[in-house]
Amino acid sequence: MYLMRIGPVGAEAPAVRVGEDRYVDVSDLVGDVDGRFLESVAAASLSSAVAERVAAGAARPLEGVRVGPPIARPHQILCVGLNYTDHAAATGQPLPAEPVLTTKAPNTLNGPNDPLVLPPGSTRTDWEVELGVVVGRRASYLPDERAAEEAIAGYTLVNDVSERALQFDRGGQWVKGKSAPTFTPCGPVLATRDEIDDVHGLDLWLDVNGTARQRGSTKDLVFGPAHLVHYLSHFMVLEPGDLICTGTPAGTGMGSEPPVYLSPGDVVELGCSPLGRQRSPVVATTPRER
Repeated sequence: MYLMRIGPVGAEAPAVRVGEDRYVDVSDLVGDVDGRFLESVAAASLSSAVAERVAAGAARPLEGVRVGPPIARPHQILCVGLNYTDHAAATGQPLPAEPVLTTKAPNTLNGPNDPLVLPPGSTRTDWEVELGVVVGRRASYLPDERAAEEAIAGYTLVNDVSERALQFDRGGQWVKGKSAPTFTPCGPVLATRDEIDDVHGLDLWLDVNGTARQRGSTKDLVFGPAHLVHYLSHFMVLEPGDLICTGTPAGTGMGSEPPVYLSPGDVVELGCSPLGRQRSPVVATTPRER
């Protein structure tokens, strides 16, 4: 299934995408696409209900409808750095022996087409197209990668936005540069694990103002999704609904020659088949938002 959340900010209703441009409302069957649902989801029965509604003509067009992030606010957002071979090479650093970890504030989650708001004084806000892994069951000290794979609910598309000046120039942890409001555009869908034939064969792309910036493939991941879930479970308890941003390929603004960063009026577009695409207009922080 391709799970979605449709509607105004803060009032999104759960839905299932059918085809490429329609959806079926399932808010009478599902409270929200959150940890409780993901842990107890009866995919077969929900899929059957969706099929019945499609047959009855209940599918609606996505055009003109706001799509929110496909998961409700997670317990935590975890990020992995230097996890693509080409990205590590572009930074001049060796491949990490173990996953490099940081976090983002959970309330950075943003819809896939919502405005991306630059923080006050932004000078080096950067993009990072990534595969997102959504945890489907509580995971602690998992014995192996097979158990870790079974703990994955599905996959989504993420832009792990970072303000590099705050990330690198203000001391301490990278979380400082990753936690501004709207800094995690997510979605449009959460594809359940059965929908992805090969999670190590997904192509990722990102354009800024129509110019190609990132082109990569998950085949170049240093540590794959199952490895990351297994690894993380030995340092913390992963809860259903947690989001893991698995790293980005080369082509970030910081890695460009010369470096280039986002400004108000820019448009960031990114995608990954079959996870869909995003289109984020970049705007400045307004006085009220401050």
